[in-house]
Amino acid sequence: MNTADSIYILQKLISTPSLSKEEGATADIISAALASFGVQPKRIGHNIIAHTPGAAGLPIVLLNSHHDTVKVSEGWTKDPFGAELKDGVIYGLGSNDAGASLVSLMNCFVHYHQQEALPYQLYFIASAEEEISGKGGLELALRELSLQPDVAIVGEPTECQMAVAEKGLIVIDGEASGIAGHAANQIGDNAIYKAMKDIQWIENYTFAKQSEWLNQVKVTVTQIEAGYQHNVIPDLCKFVIDCRVNDQYSFVDFLEILRTNCSSILTPRSLRLKPSSIAMDHPLVQKGKAMGLSAYGSNTLSDQVFLNCPSLKIGPGDSHRSHQADEYIRIAEIEQGISTYKEILSGLII
Repeated sequence: MNTADSIYILQKLISTPSLSKEEGATADIISAALASFGVQPKRIGHNIIAHTPGAAGLPIVLLNSHHDTVKVSEGWTKDPFGAELKDGVIYGLGSNDAGASLVSLMNCFVHYHQQEALPYQLYFIASAEEEISGKGGLELALRELSLQPDVAIVGEPTECQMAVAEKGLIVIDGEASGIAGHAANQIGDNAIYKAMKDIQWIENYTFAKQSEWLNQVKVTVTQIEAGYQHNVIPDLCKFVIDCRVNDQYSFVDFLEILRTNCSSILTPRSLRLKPSSIAMDHPLVQKGKAMGLSAYGSNTLSDQVFLNCPSLKIGPGDSHRSHQADEYIRIAEIEQGISTYKEILSGLII
């Protein structure tokens, strides 16, 4: 598999709409592409899985990226599904996030699939539903395979530098309860005022534990709803909290802090999207450092949230282009991605 093959596959993927939960056609493209290079892929939902031959008991290295996209945003001046190639640049939805990483990882996988006596088993998973953190994506694939990787490389646009930590996300529904009454008589207990006290605490509180890579925890109230009539004191006020949690807090400890200091009932929608980090002395990071790669912390979520092993987020492209109109990737970036993935795995001992 050469770079031209990767570019061709990427253009086919771009030209095929693949919104989250609607990735069937792109799953077919990925499966057929792997088969054309002598790989026998497996399919779970819209997730495509392949692995190298290897003896049981060898460490498992997972290569993962996603093939779903967000919806087309406003402002596109090019056809988002046109896969236009001009002056060394490919334009189209999903080109940068994360098509370039996906085809680069696929290229790397095919390269190592054709080799013998690897010191590890290499798995490749092209996952679905990453953009919505859906339950039919990588989480489903890992569960159905009963797969426990020892380490993972997650392909996302990082300019081929190492994202060694990633914030987690909890969305919390808050409910402050009061007692209804007539506004003119000031009889009752205003739920809005009770919620305001909690919201003010959230605004002013600083979480003490600082992360080397992810800075401080960020907690933001993003929605609020209360009342149904101007002259009735509301007995219920609902609000939503967006919580970006660094790698220094477990979700259990984080929630305990909020609940201890707030009188409202706080109910997390999910505890699945946890923060992650990889030790700087891990062999994968050490290999990257030896290659001259820099390390940083990422505020954006990826499929790392579903991994229970050390993982490194790295790939061609720039995160700032993701979800933007006229999204693009340079051919030179794909070439860099392929060479980076191959080199970081070369001689790797887990």
